[in-house]
Amino acid sequence: MVYLPLKFFALRVIDRLRNTKKTLFSFEILPPLKGKSIQSLYDGIDPLMEFDPAFINVTYHREEFIYKKREKGYLEKIAIKKRPGTVGICAAIKNKYNIDAIPHLICGGFNREETENALIDLNFLGIDNVLALRGDPIKTETHFVPEPGGNRYAVDLVKQIVDLNEGKYIDDNIENAAPTNFSIGVAGYPEKHFESPNMRADIKRLKEKIDAGAEYIVTQLFYDNSKFFAFVDACREAGIKVPIIPGIKPIESLRHITFLPKFFSIDLPSDLTDQLENCSTNEEVKEVGVAWAIKQSKELIDYGVPCIHYYTMGKSATVKRIASEVF
Repeated sequence: MVYLPLKFFALRVIDRLRNTKKTLFSFEILPPLKGKSIQSLYDGIDPLMEFDPAFINVTYHREEFIYKKREKGYLEKIAIKKRPGTVGICAAIKNKYNIDAIPHLICGGFNREETENALIDLNFLGIDNVLALRGDPIKTETHFVPEPGGNRYAVDLVKQIVDLNEGKYIDDNIENAAPTNFSIGVAGYPEKHFESPNMRADIKRLKEKIDAGAEYIVTQLFYDNSKFFAFVDACREAGIKVPIIPGIKPIESLRHITFLPKFFSIDLPSDLTDQLENCSTNEEVKEVGVAWAIKQSKELIDYGVPCIHYYTMGKSATVKRIASEVF
């Protein structure tokens, strides 16, 4: 008889969060650009393994559209996907590192049948955690447009996953359907989603996702812990009792100073901007960013968060420096 190490019997994320007695470490990665080897991904993961990550999130990237000139001046609209491979990457991570890899599952670009088939593939691969997201509009859209027959909102996606967990498939003629066992996470926004009219409305939408069956929340990045604490308080007052995981992204370049607030609709604290305004190089910015993220992380641990989730964007060196001081 072969005995396997305890870690081989992976727990679902929600089980880890409920049973932990300390703050866990996790991080998010991007699939490599098309044409790149998966080794580039491993090179970003390997330096963070010493911190015993509880799970690794893998982002999903929608198709983009380009126009190519054809004969007689006609333009052909062509769909391309620059970072494919989310499902395969999750399976590879699980196989290589024996760590739960969590794919992002989005509404955009999928109808409900395609979503169901993707979930079936994940289930067959033994991947039983998903992060359910609406997703962003593609660059050519001014607002999010669901696929015909697709889910319009993240709450609809959550409901579809819950249906599968209960053995309910789109084809209701299937007999003795095997239920899945997905642990479902969703996104939360300490400074509200940019499309929400106010925080109260945003919390209401978040509670709908939890009431539909989502089991934990991973937040958008933020730099002011007081806003995260206020967000948690607002969630608890609204009746949201699930674990809430803060998301941290260290500032690493001069470009981030203006790009991050604009792209993610967030504010930078005045204390942080005062320090960044004295920086003239990316290296100087990175040092400020690392020190700020360490300070944030330690305060969040003292607050008692179940896990801290780091957005690496495929680069692990900075997160390793932070984790070395925190975990």
